[in-house]
Amino acid sequence: MVQVESLKKNSDFKKVLKEKKFHSDFFSVFAAKKFIKLKNKNALSISFVMKKKIGNATKRNRIKRKLKAIVLKLLKIKGAINYNYTYIVFGKAKAYTEKHSVLLLEMNKIFKNIK
Repeated sequence: MVQVESLKKNSDFKKVLKEKKFHSDFFSVFAAKKFIKLKNKNALSISFVMKKKIGNATKRNRIKRKLKAIVLKLLKIKGAINYNYTYIVFGKAKAYTEKHSVLLLEMNKIFKNIK
């Protein structure tokens, strides 16, 4: 099983935000070639970020949980996510009301473009 690790340092976030950008109505994905040495070579480095502008903590956490669940589903599909990249996923307010299946298709489409 693949481990999912999040970014910790502010400098790491800044490096990723300067690289590739992909946007949809429900989230934005930023990707950069993996520059962090992880303990597990099969680990995926991905962070989920929500702005306070989206709403209260309950709404932000629900969006974050939805996006994490979708990424975990995509990890089970071989070749859907490239492990040679570090990712940041910014959730948007529209993701709160959207169905899981629509979000899954959008996320899959964006991760295919990153390769």
